[in-house]
Amino acid sequence: MSDRLYIFDTTLRDGEQVPGCQLNTIEKIQVAKALEQLGVDVIEAGFPISSPGDFNSVIEISKAVTWPVICALTRAVEKDIDVAVEALQYAKHKRIHTGIGTSDSHIKYKFNSTREEIIERAVAAVKYARRFVDDVEFYAEDAGRTENEYLARVVEAVIKAGATVVNIPDTTGYCLPGEFGSKIRYLMEHVDCIDRAIISTHCHNDLGMATANTLEGVLNGARQVEVTINGIGERAGNTSLEEIAMILKCHKGINVDTNINTQKIFSTSRLVSSLMNMPVQPNKAIVGRNAFAHSSGIHQDGVLKNVQTYEIIDPKDVGIDDNSIVLTARSGRAALKHRLHVNGVDVSDESKIDKIYEKFLQLADQKKEVNDADVLMLAGADTADQHAVRLDFLQVTTGKGVKSVASIGLDISGQKFEAASSGNGPVDAAIKALKKIIMKQMTLKEFTIQAISKGSDDVGKVHMQVEYEGSIYYGFGANTDIVTASIEAYIDCINKFKRTK
Repeated sequence: MSDRLYIFDTTLRDGEQVPGCQLNTIEKIQVAKALEQLGVDVIEAGFPISSPGDFNSVIEISKAVTWPVICALTRAVEKDIDVAVEALQYAKHKRIHTGIGTSDSHIKYKFNSTREEIIERAVAAVKYARRFVDDVEFYAEDAGRTENEYLARVVEAVIKAGATVVNIPDTTGYCLPGEFGSKIRYLMEHVDCIDRAIISTHCHNDLGMATANTLEGVLNGARQVEVTINGIGERAGNTSLEEIAMILKCHKGINVDTNINTQKIFSTSRLVSSLMNMPVQPNKAIVGRNAFAHSSGIHQDGVLKNVQTYEIIDPKDVGIDDNSIVLTARSGRAALKHRLHVNGVDVSDESKIDKIYEKFLQLADQKKEVNDADVLMLAGADTADQHAVRLDFLQVTTGKGVKSVASIGLDISGQKFEAASSGNGPVDAAIKALKKIIMKQMTLKEFTIQAISKGSDDVGKVHMQVEYEGSIYYGFGANTDIVTASIEAYIDCINKFKRTK
């Protein structure tokens, strides 16, 4: 009989900490429901004390999903735990995730404390959390750089205090796979009461070893893995849920099973990518655009003779339909709705479908073929109609030997404004014209352009960071005209800081 591995998804907590990828409560509920359908065991819904938004999200996610455990993160602080308890009040199955740093670096520089005091604080936090819930997970932050003998003492103490799960994070992504596996094995062999708790991994990808470290943890006794969709997360990201799930599915000899419905992987990946405006890199394992593409003659010849020569995964196993319906200007609403569904977006409101379809037809007239990434972009595009500042028109004159000039029209809460300006290139000219209308001191800090797929008629995605009154705001725009996409991203930033004033 295979061992059971529990999947702890932290897309909505660690994944959402990525700059520019914050979700509102409605979007978080959408992701949480997709994770429930995917089959994850635990959803880390947020860090309730960190903000009113996180607190409310944990409450609403608790109401929206049924069978997964809903987990709330805290520090080893009673006030944190009190707030988490309140946020989890509607959860059918609830867990408090509390902890503290255990490496000498954290103990000395972060807490100005001692090893013994850290153990006391860890035990006190676990005991306090157990007064409210039966399921308490303890995290030993920076366990990857914590000396094994001391880490074993911490783990034993918190299990005896009532921890049901103990999380061993490689917080900085520093460990080599062999080192991390040995650390888990050491705990399995040296903690007397280890059978009373589940050991969990939480690996970061700073050196590209998150999946390898997580797998080594599993092979050495860990029975929960903390992962995110598409591997998103702080800095270089976390372990990818899809990679661990498919490694275990492909390597039957490991004899460890998950509850993941792998055919939901692709649609969940695309949903998270779309809502967080975070494109999946083309060569990303399992869910990247090129994951099942073969371009070299040798590979193509082998695949045509027998697909197993170069494919170890059937694309259908992760929810990729070989016979995708191609969308063109002649496609109807049903085809569009089907592609939205395949990509994890179910739209029941016919008026919203009508709006998306109208934008789809406009895009299809500009492109030969509308791909899945375009469809996901369109699904979120109608939110711009609700913004206080909207782009009415943009006209740009540019070229070699010609000074770039832009004319722009904005709709600001129903009032029309126009301006024109020259600049060092079309985007610079358009932004200067925009600033003549907005008249605020804004500084462009980052400007990134990315093609969704390929081709001269492709939709370009633009991500921007704009500084205003000491705060950074993130904006996103997408259009077949890259100058228009740039202005839409800038306007997206403006709408965000207008909402905070």
